[in-house]
Amino acid sequence: MHSSTHSVLLIILIFRGTNGDSVNQTEGPVTVSEGAPMTLNCTYQTANSAPYLFWYVQHLNKAPQLLLKGLAADKKVEHEGFQATPVKSDSSFHLQKQAVQASDSAVYYCALSDTVREGCGGAEHKPRVQMGLWLWAAPQGVIVSLSSVLC
Repeated sequence: MHSSTHSVLLIILIFRGTNGDSVNQTEGPVTVSEGAPMTLNCTYQTANSAPYLFWYVQHLNKAPQLLLKGLAADKKVEHEGFQATPVKSDSSFHLQKQAVQASDSAVYYCALSDTVREGCGGAEHKPRVQMGLWLWAAPQGVIVSLSSVLC
């Protein structure tokens, strides 16, 4: 019988903001078996008392898409099996999934913004992407060679 066991390889790229805000993510590479739980850590520093926090996902040959958005107010947000809770006390917004699938292979970006307003005439400040995380699921025992992923 053919085994469907997979591994997930994580590689991280770090970028810093120019305004003093910063976001830090899990350092890699990290390997996770398919079906296992996953946590991608994201902590931030900002002078803003209520920043908007984001996780973006970018699948191969696709544009980045918003995965989760939260306000630093300790309220859990969920979408497509992913969840994150903005924890103001430790300035974190960790991305979690109970069971990683091969279809989760993508670049993951943790970001923050000090201003997001919706509607006509309102200010809109797009989030500063601080770093990207490449998540790659591949059959166990197969070595996957990845090139650098830059924002």
